[in-house]
Amino acid sequence: MTPVTRQEVLGLYRKIFQIAKKWQSASGQIEETIKEKEYIKNEAKTLFRKNKNVTDPKLIKQCIEECEARIEIGLHYNIPYPRPIHLPPMGLAHKQGRTLRHQEKLRKISKPIYLKSHDEVS
Repeated sequence: MTPVTRQEVLGLYRKIFQIAKKWQSASGQIEETIKEKEYIKNEAKTLFRKNKNVTDPKLIKQCIEECEARIEIGLHYNIPYPRPIHLPPMGLAHKQGRTLRHQEKLRKISKPIYLKSHDEVS
């Protein structure tokens, strides 16, 4: 990891914890706010620890882009949780032989960047 990339990653980590510190839930309830703050902190710790040994520059850049996208979406919609994608099961291809593998490939490609690591951690 280059020093510039390292600074960018550490800056994002600090930014997430600053957001968590100032976070207010959309409902305004104290219990909900505390729960969402804890979710933000735990999610950040889990994902950053999971990716701490990544050395491929392309993969590092992808992780940074995912982090930035999740921050922006969370702030815009005022929800800390990843927004779900709405694809019906088996809705992208026909269910015949090899097309099932094609179906899985299409689902993987259609997954938004902000959800790439969500299924791996959950």
